[in-house]
Amino acid sequence: MKILVINTGSSSLKYQLLEMEKEKLLSKGLVERIGSEGSIVNYTIGNEKNKFQKDILNHTDAIKVVFDILTNPETGVIKDISEIQAVGHRVVHAGERYSGSVLITEDVVDALEECAFFAPLHNPANIKGIKACQLVLPDVPMVGVFDTAFHQTMPDYAYMYALPYEMYVKYKIRRYGFHGTSHRYVSQVASQLLGKKDSKIITCHLGNGASICAIRDGISIDTSMGHTPTGGLIMGTRCGDIDPALVPILENVEHLTAKQIDDVMNKKSGMLGVSGISNDFRDLEDALHNGNRRAKLALEMFDYRLKKFIGEYAIVLGGLDALVFTAGIGENDPETRYEACKGMEFMGIYLDEEKNAKTRSELAEISLPESKVKVYVIPTNEELMIARDTKEIIESMKKNSKKPDDELVMSN
Repeated sequence: MKILVINTGSSSLKYQLLEMEKEKLLSKGLVERIGSEGSIVNYTIGNEKNKFQKDILNHTDAIKVVFDILTNPETGVIKDISEIQAVGHRVVHAGERYSGSVLITEDVVDALEECAFFAPLHNPANIKGIKACQLVLPDVPMVGVFDTAFHQTMPDYAYMYALPYEMYVKYKIRRYGFHGTSHRYVSQVASQLLGKKDSKIITCHLGNGASICAIRDGISIDTSMGHTPTGGLIMGTRCGDIDPALVPILENVEHLTAKQIDDVMNKKSGMLGVSGISNDFRDLEDALHNGNRRAKLALEMFDYRLKKFIGEYAIVLGGLDALVFTAGIGENDPETRYEACKGMEFMGIYLDEEKNAKTRSELAEISLPESKVKVYVIPTNEELMIARDTKEIIESMKKNSKKPDDELVMSN
């Protein structure tokens, strides 16, 4: 079964085509600046990377460009788009509606549009990708895989905010959490490495957006991001957890509107806001080694907040079997991993500093043999997770003779 995985942004479209019999990646690419002159198309087939520019007006045109790449007689990997048997879509927010991946129907699209209230920067773009694919592949079944779904297992005392309860009833204001597909994937790999399902695992998805998750027996019981992806850890440009009373203070002293404050917290804060240099950890670490005080402060703040969450979640789990680092920073930054594990010997975490220093973008155990807690670097693969969910739902649909307009939900 060949499955196309689609991840759309407001002006971008990322894709992967996978052959699921051996879970082989056939092609991947990224279309950027959709709707602007000189849209940029990057794609990889095998080990060959390619790039070209082309005016792409909308996401439907972007999908057509992707299919042209995939079916090109000279460089393509399929003869015809009819070889694509299903499409899996990454969707950011499903609210409380779905606790697992789901076959996309008209009702599902309507539900996602309702959830756009929660994720105005993401869900509308995700819906554009779904509708664009439906126009080009009207008879191909499609599956939605949600960033929030994995965290729907959190107990109410973990996801509720101490606001008037009516705000939850009326608006569903609560903690949802994100990066769920990544946390689910790396925790499954960690469970396999541990050789047991009854495990206590903390997964750290550390990139420009960052979150941490407490997972017991494969189930998410708490996560750092909140009602939006702004909460929790300090991130590249997001502030993470702050005193909520700062919002009216900023309104009064800076005379900012709610939209301007939201812009400050999401685009001008975090590592960029503190350092005044960059949101890129590589730039900050270079500046740190050159004696930049604010770069040092930003990195120390990040490391401190990360360590606090690890300790907090180890208590919530009642122990710890494995600590996992993933995503751009987690997979490639030995210094961040070192700082997160430093001084944690009392918890049974003993880092192999030599292995840690050498490990980048590869699956590796970086703890010492005597460490009671295994420390892993596990490259995330959200696209493979989406493709697996899509395959499972499509096969279940065929087995049960489901029609495409029947709702079919897969539990995590």
